[in-house]
Amino acid sequence: MKRFPVATALAWALAAVGLAACHGNDDGNGNGSQNNSLPNFISGSVRTQTYDGTTDDLLTAGLGKDGLASATPPAIANAAAPSAAELRRLAIYSNYRALVDMSANGGYGRFWGPNVDLNGNDTLGEGMIAGKEYLAFADDGSGTLNVSLLVQIPASFNPDQPCIVTATSSGSRGVYGAISAAGEWGLKRGCAVAYTDKGSGNGAHELATNTITLIDGTLLNAAAAGKTSVFTANLGSTNLAAFNAQFPNRYAFKHAHSQQNPEKNWGTNTLQAIQFAYWALNDTYGSLDGTARKIRYNRGDVTTIAASVSNGGGASLAAAEQDTQGWITAVVVGEPQINLNVPSQVSVRQGGVPVASFGRPLADYMTLANLLQPCAALAPAAAGAPYLSALPLSTTASIRAARCASLAANGVITGGDVTSQATAALAQLHQAGYQTDSDFLQAPMWDSQAVPAVAVTYANAYTQSSVADNLCNFSFGTTNAVTGAAGVSPLLSPMLTVFGNGNGVPPTNGINLVYNAGNSGAADHRFATADASFAGAFCLRGLWTNGDARMTASVNAIRVTANLHGKPAIIVQGRSDTLVPINHASRPYAAMNKLAEGNSSNLSFYEVTNGQHFDAFLSVAGFDTRFVPLQYYNLQALNLMWAHLKNGAPLPPSQVVRTVPRGGTAGAAPALSVNNLPAISASPGGNAITFGGGGVNVPN
Repeated sequence: MKRFPVATALAWALAAVGLAACHGNDDGNGNGSQNNSLPNFISGSVRTQTYDGTTDDLLTAGLGKDGLASATPPAIANAAAPSAAELRRLAIYSNYRALVDMSANGGYGRFWGPNVDLNGNDTLGEGMIAGKEYLAFADDGSGTLNVSLLVQIPASFNPDQPCIVTATSSGSRGVYGAISAAGEWGLKRGCAVAYTDKGSGNGAHELATNTITLIDGTLLNAAAAGKTSVFTANLGSTNLAAFNAQFPNRYAFKHAHSQQNPEKNWGTNTLQAIQFAYWALNDTYGSLDGTARKIRYNRGDVTTIAASVSNGGGASLAAAEQDTQGWITAVVVGEPQINLNVPSQVSVRQGGVPVASFGRPLADYMTLANLLQPCAALAPAAAGAPYLSALPLSTTASIRAARCASLAANGVITGGDVTSQATAALAQLHQAGYQTDSDFLQAPMWDSQAVPAVAVTYANAYTQSSVADNLCNFSFGTTNAVTGAAGVSPLLSPMLTVFGNGNGVPPTNGINLVYNAGNSGAADHRFATADASFAGAFCLRGLWTNGDARMTASVNAIRVTANLHGKPAIIVQGRSDTLVPINHASRPYAAMNKLAEGNSSNLSFYEVTNGQHFDAFLSVAGFDTRFVPLQYYNLQALNLMWAHLKNGAPLPPSQVVRTVPRGGTAGAAPALSVNNLPAISASPGGNAITFGGGGVNVPN
């Protein structure tokens, strides 16, 4: 493994506005006459590794199409001491599977997957891709940021027709967190792929043992690691000992507990990944001058598509807004989580009728959903919802009814019986901008713990709370699988494989969401009280509704304007998205973009009916019959953008894409086919989404 020593003195303030260019790339002559030097924000060393595409590779870590499809994770020789290579393989396996439907009937191996070429044909065998990886931290010299950056350069890269695709991690995942969502397409296209964990990915600190992860996932004592730690909680030895005594077997996570509101830098981190990719390409393809590499590619010389989904999609849009220097050529994102600074002129209509609410930030809608969803799940309109909980159905029903009672007792909803209370809770979600298309998903979004996990993590991040604050009495810890009691000591530490299996937002890899003020002590938040820790959820909601100054300032720091400076862009989102409601994300963002850019706007917005946030859920009974994969349309959007950039093909106008659910028996839906997945149309007719005067109108 080759390493490049670099200085740790930085210009992070410049990087924050996308100005930390590669040394020597700003002479403006474009003739590659200067030496290639690392960007100022790179800290520590750059690690490189070459993969032959047979024993190991960039896309599948040597597992191939069949290995990724296997329900059995890749083996680790010594469970107590995984190697960096084993952790990388596990990370690629788990992150690839987390973002797409891996079932054969759902399309894996037929519509997407390592074996499927860019034309949708099964021609690539096991799909392993040879090439080189560059891995490094971006930091400001303090060792507290340590944003992971990764560049993959496939052996098929054509230096005479260079391209870069970004794959900023979705959710709070690690650096491989968008490998199936954007990385795969870029590698197949022969592009370099620029990844980043955007400073929130999978950095965990096991407080009882003072153990942290390094950039490659291996473990070290926090004191010994120093500035090389992905994340170390800011406690100090005295406070750490006191915390451990009171709250045993707890964990701090970077996104929740870095006290830095990392989301404010997600656009910057994406731009840094692109600049690091330029340096890596020059390191690979620049001509040699003695021992130094010359610059072959100056800023703007490489076709660069900012692409990812969910949080990575929001980061891509933020990066494109910040980029006034020409690093990004175009943008293609799916289901972006983005917080908006909505002008008063903006409006959102569906079928000509104003929607109930739009443009709320995540801090608002997520804390509301976390409070109401367990109760709303009992509404008759949500009957028959897919089930995504590991708990017995009877236990879940009891939790839901108790949450309804607590909501009513505290004046949040009305109703004298469970049915009327649940109906009131669902109506309140509708009034807050959730689509009726989302009704069936209110239950599984909470039952799967996606919403509670996000609500707690982001509340901590936005209030810049320390792990020791136990915000609203929540913490992260190991629990008893049967009773839910917190503080148990597992046989093997979750830290050993958190780099490979973790998603950065507990519950993850055996580390659970704990409520510290339960009826019989600290426990899994679902077990801690009869109403699933209602008081904690009510507290989180109050941070927003009561105007917590820390939260307000952090949310204002991440709001965007939707000015993409005329860059061609595509946004894809499902109408049924219940994690990131479409009325608070893509719809108002598209309206804001048309208002901000006017005739210069090159944004197309494709709203997919029967599309929701988690394609990985589509193999679950009830999801398979009702919903279609957004991955199919994300790939189509990338191909459309490529044709636009390379051949001048016009981007299809904004439209509703009307899909056809597979139907059939839950758990045994018929195979997905092109009959379920109409193409994005060049002439959408009555399905066209229209704009004017700051407003967007989406057909019913």
